[in-house]
Amino acid sequence: MNLLDSESVRPYIVLVGIVFFSSCSLNSFVIDRMADTLAGSATGDTSVFLTDDDPVLVGQALPFSLKLYETVLQKTPDHEELLLATGSAFISYANAFVANPASMLSWDEWQRKASEQARAKRLYLRGRDYVIHGADVRHPGFADSLNADDTEALQTILAEMEEDDVPYLYWIGAAWVAAFSLDIMDLELAFTVKKAGILMERALEIDESFQDGAIHDFLVQFHAAVPATMGGDSSRVEYHHQRALEIADGRLAGPYMSYAEAVLIPSQEADRFVEYMERILAVDPDGYPAGRLINVLTQEKARWYLDHLDDIFLPESEESTF
Repeated sequence: MNLLDSESVRPYIVLVGIVFFSSCSLNSFVIDRMADTLAGSATGDTSVFLTDDDPVLVGQALPFSLKLYETVLQKTPDHEELLLATGSAFISYANAFVANPASMLSWDEWQRKASEQARAKRLYLRGRDYVIHGADVRHPGFADSLNADDTEALQTILAEMEEDDVPYLYWIGAAWVAAFSLDIMDLELAFTVKKAGILMERALEIDESFQDGAIHDFLVQFHAAVPATMGGDSSRVEYHHQRALEIADGRLAGPYMSYAEAVLIPSQEADRFVEYMERILAVDPDGYPAGRLINVLTQEKARWYLDHLDDIFLPESEESTF
């Protein structure tokens, strides 16, 4: 029996051969292929993370994946698609598994709540900066234009962008505003958050249907929460909400939650809020596999809200007898 022909031994021979004969060019080739694979698996519409129905499993698996992405990026720091994948993964993790759970902590746990929100903010900005780097690789000068006092250079670069650039614009803007929402006293974010709106408006012009209406969904939250001096426009909230619902076409619970949190809680519309939570729970997570995880997480929060209505909405005052 020739051990070298053994099926069980061949993979090890190949591995040893790669290690022994590796050169700079071969190593770069392997790293580039790994980067391509990671980028594709992280950003695809049918990602194994997005289609999963077990948030705990995904939440425990993502930290390893994030560090793996960063490890590969050390070897290929200008891989634009891996930068996008890494950044969007950090942003998604921060939102779903750090900021969202923190928002459901009671005020008795305010220290832990504040700590987790601060952590989420750091993760948002970490992810944002990866995506900014990726966009800068695609369009040299983009990062500098974001830091400029005026927006002339930024507008020039944005005018050159096409459909393939939309994911970069979306994730940068989403992370920027999410970080600001967790720390509105951060003056640097306060003075620059308007640029997030500019990026999203350009993304909307190019592809309003991106990720089932995610840009419209973002603009609901942006215009409802950001003052006019920072780019917000409350008169546009209803339009973006309706477009988000139309594009999602009942497949996603997210548009209902975004509107409920951005509009119905601040306006204290309890009855309509409950109606929206019930609409969220009526969405079938298995009816749209690409949005399964997001729908499951959104439904978990809807149930939490329904259990804590008395903590969110003030009781209606009795009619005055005077």
